[in-house]
Amino acid sequence: MFNAMMVNPNDNVAVVIEVISKGDLVIIKMEGDTKELEAKEAIPIYHKVAISDIPCSWAVIKYNEQIGIALKDIKMGTHVHTHNLGSKMIECEGEQL
Repeated sequence: MFNAMMVNPNDNVAVVIEVISKGDLVIIKMEGDTKELEAKEAIPIYHKVAISDIPCSWAVIKYNEQIGIALKDIKMGTHVHTHNLGSKMIECEGEQL
């Protein structure tokens, strides 16, 4: 059974379809394949999870479209939302992936 899905293999985020708790296994469905990763934090239903590391200032891709820019390094398994996703380039500070 899966609890997240992505539409395009170019996506670097997936949408969770149930509430995910920190430490839960996220099982992502895409075109018959599955990918598994550990949630680094809680993720609300219908929000995004990073399926790979996304460096600061890189594009966040959902449904094969750029939906924003990473405001800081986003690690795989992390919740992606307005706290780490912006609409324009910024000078990044912070943690290393």
